Amino acid sequence: MSNITMRLAGALFGAVALSAMPAMAEDLVLGASVQLTGPVANTGRYYKDAYEFTIDKINEAGGVKVGDKQYKLALKLYDNQSDVNLSVRQYTQLISQDKVNLLLGPFASNFALADSAVSEKYQVPMVQGGGASDQIFSRKFKYIFGTLAPASNYFGSTIAMMKELDPAPKSVALLYADDAFDVSVADGTRPLLKDAGITVALDERYTSNASDFNSLLSQIKSANVDAVLVAGHETEILNFVRQAKSLAVAPKLYSFTVGVPSEDFRKALGKDADYAFGMSAWLPSADLKDKYFGDAAAFAEAYKAKFGYEPDYHAASGAADVEALVQAVEAAGTLDPKAVRDAIAKLNFDSLYGKIAFAENGQIDLAQTVIQVQDGKVAAVYGAKGFLEKPKYPMPAWNAR
Repeated sequence: MSNITMRLAGALFGAVALSAMPAMAEDLVLGASVQLTGPVANTGRYYKDAYEFTIDKINEAGGVKVGDKQYKLALKLYDNQSDVNLSVRQYTQLISQDKVNLLLGPFASNFALADSAVSEKYQVPMVQGGGASDQIFSRKFKYIFGTLAPASNYFGSTIAMMKELDPAPKSVALLYADDAFDVSVADGTRPLLKDAGITVALDERYTSNASDFNSLLSQIKSANVDAVLVAGHETEILNFVRQAKSLAVAPKLYSFTVGVPSEDFRKALGKDADYAFGMSAWLPSADLKDKYFGDAAAFAEAYKAKFGYEPDYHAASGAADVEALVQAVEAAGTLDPKAVRDAIAKLNFDSLYGKIAFAENGQIDLAQTVIQVQDGKVAAVYGAKGFLEKPKYPMPAWNAR
């Protein structure tokens, strides 16, 4: 299919055609639907940029060798406009009409949950680093693979750290959005808190994309909890912090599943981002060696030079998704989807994101490092072996900063 035809077909589905690279013998086409507009487009761009960047890098290195053929990687990408139903239709389009070879994923668990049903139906492998909900991987699907750690353990390292803080938090408020990822986070966090002997004084679910947290913050203030754990989206977290400041709500600690690793989050809040805890399965370390980029630090430097912003774990997982498909195709020696699927299941290689080796359910499990914003920068404060750097704790009152 010519690039012009691809663009015309894509326009009907909000598509963005990104395959304008010099032709090799043949194209190996990866297909994806990503949030390029709508409420979560700010995070969706990480995946678009990481997919593009990694594909360019692999093509520069000679492309993909499959048997005695050399292929150029190409990307067929649609904008799902942050609409799950549109995303499902676009993945169906990618397989049934565009005839892409393999699939990359969208951002967000509710999208991956719905879109993976399409890959399973058509038996075309999807590797995605945008959805972590345990629900995605509990259905015994064979064609979905994920490079984010299980959502149910996102706060695991944070709770382990809390037990070692002085004074250790005794009570928490647990807040979470009503989507697949955040529900999985909350479901996994409750038993972890119970095992740690920490009282859950407030356990509240809120509507995704909520903008008003005043009522919940008033409840937190009345409960006088030591810590607040929030599983939500970046825009929600920004609103939460701003409103917490306006209501003078400052527990000893608050931690968020998203936002803290992001340069945009820190820029949006300025000094008000300080003291916020978060987590990340990836940091741009030179210790993470990679076949195409050299190492994670080199990837991060080149990524920022190209796109003008720092990559976080979303971008790193997106790059690893492309590499996983390429490694599997070369190992399989064929583009047959079932053979590639079987090769993905057997992968075990080092990437800029970390070790890529999928469990039987199709998900990898990378340990989360606790991070904190300190003086406007991200500091890695707690990992598998304990404290990495001294956390700023307890958080001071807003008028004492």
